[in-house]
Amino acid sequence: MLKHGQELEEEQEELAEHQPLEQEDLNFERWKRRPLPKRTLHQKIDDLKKYLWNAETNEFMGRSGKSWSLILLFYAALYMFLAAMFGGCLFCLMWSISPYHPTFNDRVMPPAQLTVSGSPLAGMTMAPHLEGHDIAFNASDRKSWKKYVRSMDEHLRSYNDGAQDRKNIRCTQDRYFMQDDLEESAERKACQFKRSWLGDCSGLQDPHYGYSQGRPCILLRMNRILGYLPGQGKPINVTCGVKKGPPEALGLIQFFPKSFFDLKYYPYYGKLRHVNYSSPVVAVRFAGLQYDTHFQIQCKLNGKDIINDSPTDRYLGSVTFSLTVGA
Repeated sequence: MLKHGQELEEEQEELAEHQPLEQEDLNFERWKRRPLPKRTLHQKIDDLKKYLWNAETNEFMGRSGKSWSLILLFYAALYMFLAAMFGGCLFCLMWSISPYHPTFNDRVMPPAQLTVSGSPLAGMTMAPHLEGHDIAFNASDRKSWKKYVRSMDEHLRSYNDGAQDRKNIRCTQDRYFMQDDLEESAERKACQFKRSWLGDCSGLQDPHYGYSQGRPCILLRMNRILGYLPGQGKPINVTCGVKKGPPEALGLIQFFPKSFFDLKYYPYYGKLRHVNYSSPVVAVRFAGLQYDTHFQIQCKLNGKDIINDSPTDRYLGSVTFSLTVGA
């Protein structure tokens, strides 16, 4: 009888499971999560205080003193290890490189153009260089050329005669100024290059460098290359000509003090050893160009081991700029 009664109960439970749900069971609103009652500002402040310091469990921000100690110990050991590793790497780097000459060159070029006769590639820069390589002004408008005059003053400030007399020596030889016999860290002497040698482009006789007369000057300098001996014993010459525009309208071109870079200013030994080194300058004056004519002018370095016609780098061994002068 007991067994029969249990079987009846199981059958009734199965029937109850298969019975359709009542209407009240289909009311899903009753199963939605009821919103928590809003807490007052005082309750929020109490919860924050309890989070910061729980007096019952002696926990600060949810952690015990032991837990915080282990965390601080772990991060202290981690950052000490990272600092030691960084210091070791830095020490190895500084120990393996020389402060006087670069170990590697970060300029990547095809091997056929890297060197000529074992010498590095030479480039040239110009001044003024404000708005790219474009010079355009009106001779009668002071505001249009004042910025170029200011740029010329800035570039020639270190070439003042007084500063050159104090810092550098007067060199008369027409050969490379070799100082390799000195200790690696010894300071090298530098030859003078005085501003007054630039004549009409020095800014001494004419503080406007010819811009107020429509006869502008520009400055050309070879890039500094550590240990470079340009020209294989012969000076590097500079020539300027019209690349685009009427060549006959360019007129007379004057060079100061010469149209080449003297050998006595090479080699360059770097900033740490050649502290007072002054790069030689060639000043170019366009003394008779035609007004209101647009020129594209290219100035080139010419000499042995000089590349000035590279198909992959138009700035190698030359500099190109546009020049427009209005009345």
